[in-house]
Amino acid sequence: MMNIRTLLARVGLGLSLLVVISPFAAQAEEQPIAPASPEGDDNFDYSEVTIRDLLKERLAQLEQEQKQRGEAVTEGAEAEEPLSPECAAYAEQPNADVGDVLNAGCEPTLAQMSALMDNPVGNVAMLFTQFDSAQLQNPANSDTTAFKHTYTGIAQFPKGLNKDWNLINRIVWTLPSQPLSQAKIDDFRPTQQQSYGLGPDGSILPPAGSPGFPVDIFGGRTTGLGDLYYIGLFSPKKPIKLANGSNLVWGAGFDAGFPTASSEILGTGKWSAGPSALLVYLGKKWKVGFLAQHYWDFAGDPDRDSVNLTNIQTLYYYSLDSVTSIGAGPNVIANWQQDGGNRWTVPIGIGINRTFQFGKIPVRIGIEAHYSAFRPADVVGTRWNFRLYFIPSAPSALFAWMK
Repeated sequence: MMNIRTLLARVGLGLSLLVVISPFAAQAEEQPIAPASPEGDDNFDYSEVTIRDLLKERLAQLEQEQKQRGEAVTEGAEAEEPLSPECAAYAEQPNADVGDVLNAGCEPTLAQMSALMDNPVGNVAMLFTQFDSAQLQNPANSDTTAFKHTYTGIAQFPKGLNKDWNLINRIVWTLPSQPLSQAKIDDFRPTQQQSYGLGPDGSILPPAGSPGFPVDIFGGRTTGLGDLYYIGLFSPKKPIKLANGSNLVWGAGFDAGFPTASSEILGTGKWSAGPSALLVYLGKKWKVGFLAQHYWDFAGDPDRDSVNLTNIQTLYYYSLDSVTSIGAGPNVIANWQQDGGNRWTVPIGIGINRTFQFGKIPVRIGIEAHYSAFRPADVVGTRWNFRLYFIPSAPSALFAWMK
């Protein structure tokens, strides 16, 4: 007869087996677990499945789940990895040298890239994508108006010459749409056949000495490629440090114009060149300065007017925060081929821009409105100009050929 101790031992063993098997039994009710049959063996006997097989399979599942949880934790840890002390120190300096930031293995902040884009001779590559809609006015014909539309692209990038100097390169191309009728112009002045044209900033260039056209020359439209321009500025890599902690940057060089316009009314018809100079104050809040260019023609269509024109791109911006500014960058034009009252176009303007991060690319987006406080009195000139621009950028330190 079985003694009490033996009975208790068997009961304990049975309970232990129930505890081990019950989770698998419950799982089997929800989703049966069956080991795969050997390949080609349709007579595999599933009754031979033992508790040991179930335990091995369950342990394998647990190990797989644990591994997946571990990988997820690792990925989360990498995504939230804190900045190194050096990178954290750089991140607190909006005006830190972005080249030094990259050389330290850190990523520049949006504020640092925005500050770098404020510097027109900085170590940054930028692609300006600009759209202008200018209201033209003809004072000689009851101040009739029409809009000229221009897409302007500017590729700007530095090229290191030595450890102290850069050559800042600006390549400018345009796709203008002029609201002028060349046929009406030719009909009014059949003996000269002179054409209106477009200057280096897209400004309209009336024929030299023109008394104005007392007819409505608006009404046609000519769209195509404009002239191509290049500006090269030699500039020191390091700015001039001022006593108040601000910087002064400058550059001097040359410019050149190429008669690539697809229609004479969209360009000058001349090869031109001249000097260029830049001076900009970069304060904590204010950025103020100018880029001045002058063009004289030296070759081209002899039937076209000579080119003798000054283009001064002014800039005045006030920073609201590290990535947002208000202000404008209108172009002041002096067309020396015209008489005194028709020579100058002097606009003033206001606008707002902000630098955004798209993926890893900083992009500045802005809108501006310019009003010509002084404009030609007797010939067609610009009254209003409305501008929209997008400027993606990248540090020049990322491009070995720019260094």
